[in-house]
Amino acid sequence: MIEGKLVSNNVDYWEFVRKLRNDPEIQRGFVEQVYITEQQQRKYMEKYNDNYYICLVDGLPVGYVGEIDNDIRIAVRRDYQRLGIGERMIREFMVLKPNSRPKILKDNTVSQRLFERCGFKRSNEDELFYYYDI
Repeated sequence: MIEGKLVSNNVDYWEFVRKLRNDPEIQRGFVEQVYITEQQQRKYMEKYNDNYYICLVDGLPVGYVGEIDNDIRIAVRRDYQRLGIGERMIREFMVLKPNSRPKILKDNTVSQRLFERCGFKRSNEDELFYYYDI
């Protein structure tokens, strides 16, 4: 497992978050699969900056975790996936934001397994999503 450090988001990381969120492979796991412009990202982060945390490995951003309306959002750079970064971010994030919960697209089995490894259990579902609780 690679050691990462979760730090508060700030303007220095906004472009990292935008580029990671726009990665086509990463985007498939998100509800909205749209391209985010720099202007859209700036406006969004001006409102939600404090809801996000960045994972640094050797001082470089490799992932982010955050929440909007208690719904968890997470992404890890592809070259750092399957190294324990996502699990570590979720566990640390839940200490900071214990009321947050994931809602995961039914076809996103990677995220389902990740959150289940972190102790989440399916509590409900609808047409598109599985909802999880601790």
